[in-house]
Amino acid sequence: MASYNLFILLAIASVTATMASTEFWVGDSSGWTIKYDYQAWAADKVFRVGDTLVFNYTQGAHNVFKVNGAGFANCTKPTSNDAVLTSGHDVVTLSSTGKKWYICGVKTHCSEFNQKLVINVEEAVEAPAPTPTSSANGVFASSYQAFLVAAVALGIIAVM
Repeated sequence: MASYNLFILLAIASVTATMASTEFWVGDSSGWTIKYDYQAWAADKVFRVGDTLVFNYTQGAHNVFKVNGAGFANCTKPTSNDAVLTSGHDVVTLSSTGKKWYICGVKTHCSEFNQKLVINVEEAVEAPAPTPTSSANGVFASSYQAFLVAAVALGIIAVM
């Protein structure tokens, strides 16, 4: 039974390892604050569906609003406070492609101190598979992954 459980764990690990995601701490060690160039911070990064943005700041000193392009350009926060993030450690999962805009809605932090971020989110990509040493190994590896997926599915069905 122990070897069966180990097999299932290995199968799940090999399947989930094919997708990669990245956690981005907005502003790195500076966090989400005023007088920081978030466009320069984002310039060399590639954001993908499934990645997360982490906004770190002193709770009560800042907040995070997801806005549209006009809201970003004009530093206009939404009229509803339903979308405001205020925990001081806000984690946003990027769930779709396209431009995403974020601003701080506290006083004039956005308009006067440039506390805003715009990013472009791209499609998720699979983690690169190890390069096989021959074409026979490549066929074996893809067949093996298909086998693992089928084995996990059958194992789950058997347990139910």
